[in-house]
Amino acid sequence: MKDIFSTATLHHTAGSPGPSKAAFRVLSEQDFANACNEIMAWDGYDATPLVSLAGLADALGVARIDYKHEGPRFGLGSFKALGGSYAALRVLQRELSAQLGRDVSLEEIRNGEHRDACGQITLVSATDGNHGRSLAWGCQRFGAPCRIYIHAEVSEGRAEAMRDLGAEVIRIDGDYDASVLLAKTEADENGWFVVSDTSWEGYTEPPRDVMAGYGVMTREVCETLADAPTHVFLQGGVGGLAASVAAGLRQFYKDASPRVVIVEPDLAACLFDSAKAGKATTFAIEEETIMAGLSCGEPSEMAWEILSEEAADFLTIPDSIVAPTVRLLANAETGDEVVEAGESAVAGLAAVIAARQSSALSNTLGLDATSRVLLIGSEGVTDPAIFDAIMAGADHV
Repeated sequence: MKDIFSTATLHHTAGSPGPSKAAFRVLSEQDFANACNEIMAWDGYDATPLVSLAGLADALGVARIDYKHEGPRFGLGSFKALGGSYAALRVLQRELSAQLGRDVSLEEIRNGEHRDACGQITLVSATDGNHGRSLAWGCQRFGAPCRIYIHAEVSEGRAEAMRDLGAEVIRIDGDYDASVLLAKTEADENGWFVVSDTSWEGYTEPPRDVMAGYGVMTREVCETLADAPTHVFLQGGVGGLAASVAAGLRQFYKDASPRVVIVEPDLAACLFDSAKAGKATTFAIEEETIMAGLSCGEPSEMAWEILSEEAADFLTIPDSIVAPTVRLLANAETGDEVVEAGESAVAGLAAVIAARQSSALSNTLGLDATSRVLLIGSEGVTDPAIFDAIMAGADHV
């Protein structure tokens, strides 16, 4: 472990945590409460495990490492099950309320009272895999047609998982950001409804609902831990996961909220570049990262509002340390519980391991023997073929 991670180069830039107003303004405590109350009422809801990696913590010289394992979430394999499905339900609620001229409850839709009407409301989104799978699952539950746009590098296994849930999957030749643009364009032309996990000017309600849905995960963490973490390492992407967790932790722990460290692939570092520029900044992706769910070049503006205040540090990591981290968890190399994780899930853990091989970076991040580190293991094995290749020794897939 040490030889692999000690040779990794992690790039760091400091954030500028402010007075934390965005953590309450962009996502309110009521937004989180509404999402939690609804999602916890769904058939099949169960809290996912918070795995103590005590053996790894001892090996790295920190007090605790807690890993929130989202693999079992609703049988969909990732935390995204909480966001896309809930946002879909909220889009249907708003549209049905407008059509019927009265307030339609989420419970009515959940219980199938408007299934025929939902069948006339098409929901669309772009995805790297997990968000689209969540949206397809929600549409299947609520009776709405679903169209999912994927880019050239999304694996066929992830595409097939969405088709199995009834979605029509459209693959394009471009990258993730091109698939987002096509989804928006065709939705506008056909009167469909975009359910995206990223926001842009004039488009905020579904992304807010997506992030509110993720709050279920944060609530479960906070209600399980006896003490507040000192650090939370959060993977980047468009920033929705990181912003939701950072806001949820701030609302729960107030001034005792942990130090927020954002981790991204060096091949898709839009949040890192945004931190350097002091504003939301697009990153030109020239090569796809192994961390497919984090291959995003344009940050969510809404998420950036929160992260620009809450994140203390931004790190980029090389792909070379990702597969070894997947194997470390799955093989229980430090004597901890076996965890089978996807490539995007281990970004934060890979960064912690590499940072502890550098005294200078550990000092910069305030990591020491008293640190209690929280990690969000955002996905389990969402593509078995890729996972099997990694476990067979492949470092690039």
